[in-house]
Amino acid sequence: MTQLAVLALGGNSLIRDASHLTVPDQYATCVETCQHIVGLLKHDYSFVITHGNGPQVGFILRRSELSRRELHAVPLDSCVADTQGAIGYNLQMALQNAMSEAGMRRDVVSLVTQVVVDADDPAFQNPTKPIGSFMTEAEAQARRAEGWNVVEDAGRGYRRVVPSPRPREIIEFDAIKALLDQGTIVVAVGGGGIPVLRDKRGQLKGVEAVIDKDLASSLLARQLNADLFIISTTIDQVSLNYGKPDERPIDRMTLAEAEQYIREGHFAPGSMLPKIRAIVEFVRASGHRAVITNPEHLAAALAGHAGTLLVVD
Repeated sequence: MTQLAVLALGGNSLIRDASHLTVPDQYATCVETCQHIVGLLKHDYSFVITHGNGPQVGFILRRSELSRRELHAVPLDSCVADTQGAIGYNLQMALQNAMSEAGMRRDVVSLVTQVVVDADDPAFQNPTKPIGSFMTEAEAQARRAEGWNVVEDAGRGYRRVVPSPRPREIIEFDAIKALLDQGTIVVAVGGGGIPVLRDKRGQLKGVEAVIDKDLASSLLARQLNADLFIISTTIDQVSLNYGKPDERPIDRMTLAEAEQYIREGHFAPGSMLPKIRAIVEFVRASGHRAVITNPEHLAAALAGHAGTLLVVD
């Protein structure tokens, strides 16, 4: 019986390092990732693939800054939409080519996805998500006058910060479900989805914000009642005391253990903590499994031989 998995790809699936930033570089890395995804398809899973887009949104914003005397600025919600299309195209082509080489045939569709956030979310009163390039103090003051929230970033300069509200509703959910029911591999909720607000009349409007990709992927996995939620990141396994002499990788943890590790401060807020919270929310709501690993170990993690597995107590 075919099972459903939601696979959340991190930025490492497109950008290897600072010396491989071009579009051809990103596609080459995407090809490698899709070779590993094909290995998962052999295990009789259907898939929704989600992805990060932080660096790519930063590139669009930087281009807007450099050309601001000649061209219009690109709003943040449009940046997310643009990157959903471009990254989705890369994933579609790379995965279709990988399947063709493996003698497999599945349709792959990328769906530009809107995600509703709450206008009363506290994040709108306390923007914390850094985006875009660094600025001088003079540039920061000019941007503040234009309405931006700008903060000093650890002595490295000034950066714009935007709200990161929680995802509440996936507008295109029914379309995602219908495509899955037809056997299609769906690329959706890219970059956490395009953040939109719904007014009292039910009308949607884009908003300047960034939704956490893993939390939005977790919401999608719960609503689909997925059998498995996989977060693909830069590391093979989650570790306690990461980066310290007593670092200890975790093969398996229960919900209670994960929540204890969160309280003990083992996971950094800007990196692993959102991922742990995302899989905790999924496992608690569904009772199904979740895994964190890197692209190279996806198939091994599915077989229980790699990664960090989260299960109910």
